[in-house]
Amino acid sequence: MEVPPEITYRGLDKNDEIEAFILEKAAKLDELHDRLISCRVAVEKDPEDQRSGSPYRVRVVVRVPPGKELIGRRESGEGETHEPLRVAVKDAFEAVRRQLIKLKEKQQGDVKTHPTQQLIGHVVRLFPEEGYGFIRSLEGREIFFHKNAVADDDFDRLEIGTGVRYFPTDSEKGPQASTVQIVDKPGSRVSKVDEPQVEPPEGWKE
Repeated sequence: MEVPPEITYRGLDKNDEIEAFILEKAAKLDELHDRLISCRVAVEKDPEDQRSGSPYRVRVVVRVPPGKELIGRRESGEGETHEPLRVAVKDAFEAVRRQLIKLKEKQQGDVKTHPTQQLIGHVVRLFPEEGYGFIRSLEGREIFFHKNAVADDDFDRLEIGTGVRYFPTDSEKGPQASTVQIVDKPGSRVSKVDEPQVEPPEGWKE
């Protein structure tokens, strides 16, 4: 996930146990789809409602490239007395999880249907500790990629000058590469003088 999950509370105090549960659910979504942009969770309880089993409302909003939003909502009803807030959180995340699975299947189908979209470039900048880098396309554009987008867990094998194939996508911060595959290792490693390891462009740096 490009930015940490954001959790807000309205009508109730922060609950460490629920907070940990939300972060656990957000991490599972991140494992399911390696290009999540953000996850925002709103937890609400109406302070005016004094009925036993006062309903909680949970809203989960996940953003995925190219800026698509997936939304899951759940409201616990009167009479739900067994951990109603935890159940509401679980059901809201489950609604998003189902949408995310469908979206991922569609995206994978689109890739198979349009193989000509795959492009070739080479790695020009790497930030191993941060887990990302940049590819230069044949047209000279720099394309951001995250280590989770590198096929076969080959991120650690990348060097400056490594040739790769990738699928271009768009995100809020600019062009981004997905399904990055190594096609060759550089015959003579490109020197850091030719490709300086400068700071990433404004917007990509956290």
